[in-house]
Amino acid sequence: MNLQRTHSKEIGLSMSERMQDAGTQPATPTAARDAARAQALRSPQQQGDAALDATDSVMAPGTETPLVVEPALADPIADLAAAMKRPEQVDQTTPASARDAVRELERRLLGADRTMKRREVAAAAGVSLLSARKIWRALGFPNLGDEEVFFTTVDEGALELMLGMVREGVLTEETAISLTRSIGQMTDRMVVWQVEALVEDMVQNQKMSDPEARRNLVNLLPDLIDPIEKMLVYSWRRQLNAAVHRLALRAETGLAASEEGRDGTEDDVSLPLARAVGFADLVSYTSLSRRMNERTLAQLVQRFESKCAEIISIGGGRLVKTIGDEVLFIAETPQAGALISLAMSREFAADDLLPNTRVSLVWGRILSRLGDIYGPTVNLAARLTSLAEPGTVLTEEFTASTLAGDPRFVLHPQETTAVRGFGDINPVLLAPGEGSGLVLD
Repeated sequence: MNLQRTHSKEIGLSMSERMQDAGTQPATPTAARDAARAQALRSPQQQGDAALDATDSVMAPGTETPLVVEPALADPIADLAAAMKRPEQVDQTTPASARDAVRELERRLLGADRTMKRREVAAAAGVSLLSARKIWRALGFPNLGDEEVFFTTVDEGALELMLGMVREGVLTEETAISLTRSIGQMTDRMVVWQVEALVEDMVQNQKMSDPEARRNLVNLLPDLIDPIEKMLVYSWRRQLNAAVHRLALRAETGLAASEEGRDGTEDDVSLPLARAVGFADLVSYTSLSRRMNERTLAQLVQRFESKCAEIISIGGGRLVKTIGDEVLFIAETPQAGALISLAMSREFAADDLLPNTRVSLVWGRILSRLGDIYGPTVNLAARLTSLAEPGTVLTEEFTASTLAGDPRFVLHPQETTAVRGFGDINPVLLAPGEGSGLVLD
């Protein structure tokens, strides 16, 4: 600590001497840094068109004399705040040698140069600024000031496209915003996944450091943009086609199938979709996470999620979401859900690199919204997961009754258990019966 203070003092004296030679009052490094930070944290409108740089001039407190903030005294927090406030500018920390490549990559990704301010692009699209801002927020764009040149002619076309459907009565504004938000949130998560996968590949297979790999993305991405974009559109069309069959054409058949054994008083009777809901939970994840370094833990979770996604896909189900050490999935029939659940239990028990899992399965009705699922069936499945023993699959008596008589499954009733929010339930242990179960490639 003393060394740090001495070093700071020497820097202050050196600056003092230079400023005295110029006929100005000395300013401490802290004052310089605080002034830079205050400038960076101002709003875009307050900052005007001036970009914060480590060597920019700011006013020394109490004077009208420009204060030079030397690179050695630059505040990383102020630099980061400035970059976030002015997203249309290349980050000041980007090496000069890479800035042209960064600008060229941005031009290719955005489709044109940034030439328009927010009011200009809204006016060109023939929409109000309020409507435009709703779309931009749904997409996850930052809040912008009137003077920031952030948009391109491609942004104008996107506004015309989405809000044009509202004007023509094809969509309500609320629905248009919801559809836009689905695109914004899913693509945001998708590109983070893709960038981190590319970085991880360069670190692991090209022996780059993490910072080197992130810088090298600028050189790598130009060759990947078109193939990934084509794959994205192809996958979206395939997924939409499957969703039409799953969520529209077969919805009534599923409800009719779920009527068996019901008396109409169930909590989920009004919900529109019948699904088998399952959870799979890694055993001892918390203790493992304390013993592993971050990279090893990330690899474990990635292996778990990848294997779950593969099993669910082969079984005809859908992975709804992953939550760290847990996955939530659904299937259209209790039999399909049972085969997926048993395959998960079997595969993880045989995997030397992963711990066992606890798996639960409940057949019932759900509400599907915003890419997630809701309802008592989901909640009960979550509760059953915590009751299951490692390496087992647990269900309840109503779901078990739909599987009874199928030789592929063996059912072992367990002791009645009180479950929070559901009262007494009768858990049933699900085990494999005849046949090989779900066959994985």
